[in-house]
Amino acid sequence: MKKSAAFILLILLVASISFTSCVRKTRVDLILYNGKVYTVDSSFSVQQAFAIKDGKLLEVGDSKSILGKYEAADTIDAKGNAVYPGLMDAHAHFYAYAMGLTEVDLVGANSWQECVDRIKSYASAHKLSPGQWIVGRGWDQNDWEKKEFPDRELLDKDFPNNPIYLSRVDGHAALVNQKALELASIKPGQTLTGGVVEMKNNRLTGILVDNATGIVEQILPSSNDSAFLSRAFQEAQQNCFAQGLTTIEDCGLMKQQVDQLDSLQKAGLLKMKLVVLLSDAKSNYEYYLKAGTYKTPRLNVNGFKLYADGALGSRGACLLQPYSDKPGWYGFLLSNLTHYDSVLSLIVNSPFQACTHAIGDSGNRMILQAYARQLKGPNDRRWRIEHAQVINESDFEWFGKYNIVPSVQPTHATSDMYWAGDRLGKERLKGAYAFKKLLDENGWIALGTDFPVEDISPFKTFFAAVIRKDAKNFPEGGFQMENALTRMQALRGMTIWAAKGAFEEKEKGSIEKGKDADFIITDKNIMECDPQQILQTKVKATYINGEKVFEAK
Repeated sequence: MKKSAAFILLILLVASISFTSCVRKTRVDLILYNGKVYTVDSSFSVQQAFAIKDGKLLEVGDSKSILGKYEAADTIDAKGNAVYPGLMDAHAHFYAYAMGLTEVDLVGANSWQECVDRIKSYASAHKLSPGQWIVGRGWDQNDWEKKEFPDRELLDKDFPNNPIYLSRVDGHAALVNQKALELASIKPGQTLTGGVVEMKNNRLTGILVDNATGIVEQILPSSNDSAFLSRAFQEAQQNCFAQGLTTIEDCGLMKQQVDQLDSLQKAGLLKMKLVVLLSDAKSNYEYYLKAGTYKTPRLNVNGFKLYADGALGSRGACLLQPYSDKPGWYGFLLSNLTHYDSVLSLIVNSPFQACTHAIGDSGNRMILQAYARQLKGPNDRRWRIEHAQVINESDFEWFGKYNIVPSVQPTHATSDMYWAGDRLGKERLKGAYAFKKLLDENGWIALGTDFPVEDISPFKTFFAAVIRKDAKNFPEGGFQMENALTRMQALRGMTIWAAKGAFEEKEKGSIEKGKDADFIITDKNIMECDPQQILQTKVKATYINGEKVFEAK
């Protein structure tokens, strides 16, 4: 009897141990559950939960299965809120944005006088000494009642001893004062390729367009102070994290700037992930074409950014026919045609991407044809046209025929729509900001903001792409709605397609097993909410590699 009881107890103990081992959960770092998880995988599936280990997504599924299989000290009850992959801005200027936070902010000024008043306030607050530079950005004459370029007269009067450089919102024009003209040795009648030094009544107005801005930019003071850079970039990245941005493609940097970003990332001071397009500069080609692409867990240097023409707002975009509001004026290319062929012939024999700024229909055609001469036919080089803003009807097919990627910024359409028709005319406007038509060529498109030219908000990008209105809810019915994207297409353009545009789709851009655990939680579901609520969307939390980098207060 005693032996029988002991045997039964042994059997029960073994069974208990076996049962316990069967239900033992796998330990992970973080579990999110009870969410509406837009995975943006190939089927655009919607799940509820996922588990994270060592910064990677371990498994994605329903809440019951994930909680039943895994355990973690850190869990997130999403409480039914929408969860998306970390948003990626396919075209922006993160370095310039960070530096701009230390400069005079002229964005949104309603007149030139308001700009001058802001400069005075800045100078007073910073107690500037004679000789110190004043640098600002963001003015836009198209927002003023008098839609003309400003003149340096007021700057000369109020700041005779401080050189001033004020970049237009698009970065393709600037206003400088007499002191800056003297330091840069700019003289009346000076000419150059791809730029204009404006003259009126045999006098320098202080306006510099496109390549002319570089004459002054090369003498601007630069900061190599690590503490200053750290503060600027940390403020910039926190602003971006608050908008749900986890990766930014920074377009047009020099090697020294790349090295600064790399150093801050390796020191743990800069957590933002960056893809860098290098500026079209001899020193960049000499170093990187020999050294090759550069990749770390947070930095990817894999392309060169060329510049075909200027901006439509400053009439530097190169058009096939004259501007409708400036007879006889076509804009201009920023380099000779031979430059593009020679540079592209080097890039095509390297692992780097070619990504070219092109705004006007002539600038776009010239670059599309230059790409075609190098690419020959179908390919997976993913060479890109940045902006692809005005396309002639006969030129859309080049994108599909040569697998050229349109990298567009939807808020440019809703910012420019007030005056773009004046520049282009009714018929030519039909081929402008044609996102849906561009998408149809390859079946995918990369979306960005071009901040600080536009606002950093990706929700404005989404709204402009889908609803085709600006924050003022203008125009009624939307702007050229035949080229609106669906919500699914817009979210793909800000996540997986943006990642694909940088050859990073295997590591980010969707919530799938094995990918980086970059994700955001929002208070509204942009995939389902009323259109008017999209711009009210707030990010509740942002995570990079499973680490919380932002949480709303």
